[in-house]
Formats: sequence, C-alpha cells, structure tokens
Amino acid sequence: MKTDKNLILKLQHLARLALSEAAQIKLQSDLDNILKMVEKMNELDTKGLTPLIYMSEEVNLPLRQDFVANQLSTEAGVKSAPQVIDNFFTIEKVK
Repeated sequence: MKTDKNLILKLQHLARLALSEAAQIKLQSDLDNILKMVEKMNELDTKGLTPLIYMSEEVNLPLRQDFVANQLSTEAGVKSAPQVIDNFFTIEKVK
C-alpha cells in the first residue's frame, strides 16, 4: 500500500493538525516506511506459533475497591452545556 497526498491531507484534517509542506512530505515518507515494515512482516511464516497474550509474567497487585462519591445529578451535569437534548450533551458532527 502506498500513501498519497490525499491520504496525508485527510489524516491531517482528522487529527486537526496544520502541517507544513515539508512536514507532510516527511509524514508521507514515515508512513510509507511503516507500511513497508508491516508488509515485510506479513511474509513471515507464523504457522504453528502460539500467539503472545501477555508481555511479561508480572501479576498486578490487588486493586482498590471502587466506590461512588461526589456524584452530580443529571440536571446539574448538563446545566452548563451549550446544547442539551434529552439530558445529553450535543455537539456538532465532526467531519
């Protein structure tokens, strides 16, 4: 898979970035290199290999119990929202 200027512009828009022309070229080059590496990894024969589930044998310490405290009512939570429909925050659609 090859990247092109349209893909870079779309990614730039989705990430809400304003990249210079030089940064766009660098990003395209970096993405091409990453995709080449992934394609190279797809050439490996992985039949018979057990998938890695955990990176280490470490065990998490017991976690503290969660408890509810300092709750806001729905009315208080949406009180300062600019737009509310049926007690839900509403925002403009992200394009």
